[in-house]
Amino acid sequence: MASQNHQLHFLLLPMMSQSHLIPFTEMAKLLAHRGLTVTILITPLNAVRYNKIIDYAKNFNLKIQFLSVPFPCKEAGLPEGCENRDSLPSPDLVPNFFKAGNMLQFPLEKWLQELDVESKPSCIVSDLCLPWTYDLSLRFKIPRIIFHGVSCFTLFCSHSISQSHYKVLESVTSDSESFSVPDIPDKIEFTKAQLPEIRQDLKPLLEKFKEAELSAEGVVVNTFEELEPAYVEGYRKVVKKIWCIGPLSLCSTNGTSSYEHHHESLKWLDSKKQSSVLYVCFGSLCQFLTQQLIELGLGLEASDHPFIWVVREGDCSIELNKWLVEEKFEERVQGRGLVVRGWAPQVLILSHPAIGGFLTHCGWNSTLEGVSAGVPMICWPMFAEQFYNEKLIVQVLRIGVRVGVEVCVNWGDEEKLGVMVKREDIEKAVKKLMDEGDGEGEERRERARQVGKMAKRAVEGGSSYLNMTLLIQHVMELVNKNDAEN
Repeated sequence: MASQNHQLHFLLLPMMSQSHLIPFTEMAKLLAHRGLTVTILITPLNAVRYNKIIDYAKNFNLKIQFLSVPFPCKEAGLPEGCENRDSLPSPDLVPNFFKAGNMLQFPLEKWLQELDVESKPSCIVSDLCLPWTYDLSLRFKIPRIIFHGVSCFTLFCSHSISQSHYKVLESVTSDSESFSVPDIPDKIEFTKAQLPEIRQDLKPLLEKFKEAELSAEGVVVNTFEELEPAYVEGYRKVVKKIWCIGPLSLCSTNGTSSYEHHHESLKWLDSKKQSSVLYVCFGSLCQFLTQQLIELGLGLEASDHPFIWVVREGDCSIELNKWLVEEKFEERVQGRGLVVRGWAPQVLILSHPAIGGFLTHCGWNSTLEGVSAGVPMICWPMFAEQFYNEKLIVQVLRIGVRVGVEVCVNWGDEEKLGVMVKREDIEKAVKKLMDEGDGEGEERRERARQVGKMAKRAVEGGSSYLNMTLLIQHVMELVNKNDAEN
């Protein structure tokens, strides 16, 4: 089959957001290692962020290339340079950002028109958030597959909630009243306040997302079958075909730079006992009040456990820095706690033997990275599908504990909602997850270790490896069928 693979050319079309670009670039590596040619649509500023994948491709003699097209900031009403979701200055600009993403259709069509027959892509793998790829695939007669960067648990639960014949939400009288998700394998309850907020101006776009998914050849999901088998089977009945090829984060340790391996946090971890350190990080999009960050710091300090706390640049406000200095926080926790400002090599940190737990916002990329490392998690969901991931981690997999958040904190609502989690709650959750000698805690840690082993087996010749083979074979059959008809 490898001899045939070199004829296939996959065109990957991600949304320009960290949580989407990261798994797309990892998927590019997997496809290229199978002998395929891979082209990734990207914009100039994002290309700078992700240029190490091109270096990686050169090192391994892989056929990965960028198709760099300008991001139409001005035309979509965005400030210049807002090429990534994390660079938006205001939540009011989210619709403009989607509009800009839709405008990438035109330069892409021009590129496809100018290609000769031999260079034409055999398949489009499109982000769910780019519904215009349906028109593109029809016009150029290229099979199209949708990529999902969320779990099958999320996909199946949200599908069950949205099915009109259930009308489960219509009978719910308040945002805090809980309801059961119908027709799913486990008893899972949500409140309206925990569900992703759907802005009125984005509802028509979400309908297009669903139509685009159902019209595709099938869906590729960044998960693995052993993690959530009942939910994979459930969602299999909703779409034409499903291929689970994750965790894609397990590609990340290949091709990491020496700078990443020499990051201060890894040297610091080398001096710590096995499974003793809590890693704390909230991804690239979570917004916190300074007072909430102070509560977090005080809760970590009070827990008496070693920790690495990553404070992203947006959170590293003047007020927080002032507090850290005035209160001599880093001096007080010296040797036991490390504050990292800005970026940290998360996959390498999580896989370090000294890490014994992960305090996370439950974004799916971070969740899978924690799963793959075999570490239990403290769940602090904020928005989007993060409460779904918390339910999967705590109730289905039973490898995590809740910090106690009950409502989504959508971007722009932080001041209105105030401090959501007190230092006492943080201290309690850390002790519950990290303390030795607790029978429940040891069982949780053992389950997390077993799930981590399953993740590695899935990509190293197991179910995810096989699904990637089946995906490539399916595309090959479509190409051969198309050639025979023409």
